[in-house]
Amino acid sequence: MITLRPARDRGAANFGWLDSRHTFSFGNYYDPSHMGFGPLRVINEDKVSPSQGFGTHGHRDMEIISYVLSGTLAHQDSIGNGSKIRPGDVQRMSAGTGIYHSEFNASDQEPVHFLQIWILPAQTGLAPSYEQTYVAPEAKHNQLRLVGSPDGRDGSVTIHQDVNLYAAQLTNDATVTHHLRGDRLAWVQVARGGITLNGQALTAGDGAAIHPETALTFTGTRDDSEILLFDMAA
Repeated sequence: MITLRPARDRGAANFGWLDSRHTFSFGNYYDPSHMGFGPLRVINEDKVSPSQGFGTHGHRDMEIISYVLSGTLAHQDSIGNGSKIRPGDVQRMSAGTGIYHSEFNASDQEPVHFLQIWILPAQTGLAPSYEQTYVAPEAKHNQLRLVGSPDGRDGSVTIHQDVNLYAAQLTNDATVTHHLRGDRLAWVQVARGGITLNGQALTAGDGAAIHPETALTFTGTRDDSEILLFDMAA
């Protein structure tokens, strides 16, 4: 079964410097029917104005992934990491027993557009940690590339949960298929462009909850389509 989560139905918050869309309940947006899916708790699509951002704030017991679509995101945290995250980068921060961090648009001229993803860890009380990797566009071109996994295999970031995260950039009419075990959950998020998923049309900002299915076929409907696929324990 594939249950669509249309972009237009997401929660919204606009503070002038931040325009955010919430796939699941977050902040002042609360919908008891959309509290997450499996261990996936948050998918926020954020657009941050130049030189603006999120001041230092704390998290605990959460796997937080940032995936930049355009612009540059500057990160600082309380365990000594400072970095800039650009398109192609995948950042994972494990909040564990507690971490403070800030995220700002690194540019004073261009907005930054990114997805912020929260995943519940399999175990609480982990030591806070940070990881960032770069995945070249050709590695995602018309194929699903593993970018996050429980064991960090194939150069992916390590997610402390039974989640395999894939990214793909699809051109028009390009097709890829992912085989899913019947006891697994999947979530698809369209980051940009448009696709069909087993024949159902999705466009930018749309998501889909999937269970049970054993084969997922994605076909690009535009040349600039990009998706994230979460293959997760039920």
